[in-house]
Amino acid sequence: MRRIAVLNQKGGVGKTTSTVNIAAALARQGMRTLVIDLDPQAHATIHLGLMPGRSGPSMYESLTDNLPLEKIKKTVAPNLDVCGSHIDLAAAEVEMISMVGREMILRDLMAAEMSHYDYVLMDCPPSLSVLTLNALCAAGEVLIPLQAHFLALHGLSKLLETINLVSKRVNRELKVAGVVVCMFESGTRLGTEVVEDLDTFFDKRRSNTAPWAEAKVFKSKIRRNIRLAEAPSFGQSIFDYSPTSRGAEDYASLCLELVGIQVPETSEIATPDDPPLVVKTEPSQAPEPAQATEPAQTPELIVAAKQEPVVLKPKEQLPMVSRPAPTPMIYQRPDVSQSVPKPHVMDSKPMPADRETSWTYVTE
Repeated sequence: MRRIAVLNQKGGVGKTTSTVNIAAALARQGMRTLVIDLDPQAHATIHLGLMPGRSGPSMYESLTDNLPLEKIKKTVAPNLDVCGSHIDLAAAEVEMISMVGREMILRDLMAAEMSHYDYVLMDCPPSLSVLTLNALCAAGEVLIPLQAHFLALHGLSKLLETINLVSKRVNRELKVAGVVVCMFESGTRLGTEVVEDLDTFFDKRRSNTAPWAEAKVFKSKIRRNIRLAEAPSFGQSIFDYSPTSRGAEDYASLCLELVGIQVPETSEIATPDDPPLVVKTEPSQAPEPAQATEPAQTPELIVAAKQEPVVLKPKEQLPMVSRPAPTPMIYQRPDVSQSVPKPHVMDSKPMPADRETSWTYVTE
């Protein structure tokens, strides 16, 4: 059984998308696959069509109450099971602080009943927390999704330091399987330079004893594709939502490379979205020259009908009527003294004697 932790402490690099679609591709190859969602956001659970809190117990009950994984897993597709997550998993870190050997809880749960699976993929949260340490202690390999940007490359060094520390002190078998470049755009210079820097970094450390000594940058790069962003809203993998898209093609190629099948590297330039449908049309042939016909004897147009020809007479042209040009208008300024009325002056009315006034006289 291969236990793979899909990990990157930077968010938005494609961890959940890679976990779900790689697991779906492995299941389609006949591999018995299990997805363990360790992210309190439960995005992998939603991606596979389950509703957090409505699909029974989650990883929160398994980690805090020692509930077996067999009782919380759900089958979502042939050869594909998932242990869902819930927002309560965020509180599990606080509850696990006082536990002895809190980093080993997930490893003990997997060793008890998960031996009949071929692959176990763990979707880790975007942080180096207790949940992430549980995944590193239970995993044998680490798969690092990475976006071809400078900041994502800068955070890779911190992640490798954490993996090296866990490998020395807790899990001696932990290795870095490789880096998956996600949201890749080969037409940009930045993406090409980042991939070259990654290749140079891992090539210089082949003889080292670090966990990433045998790591590689996978040839199958996940190109930017809008279908991958639409699939989670339908609760389906990319193979169920859009099996002919470029996202399905890239993850199928990555699955074969992860299993060990050599995949030739393509030199196709990636585009942000699926290419538009292009309909090829044959070039129009040159029109045949019109056959010479006898000149018409009359200007009338004769159209062949059922049996008798119908004669259409040309439309009569109306006679041209000449109209005189309009005379230009001359603006004359009106006499202001005649047009503006005089102000009206109101006659003052005497105030009645019995009317009380509201004036207050103040005298010093």
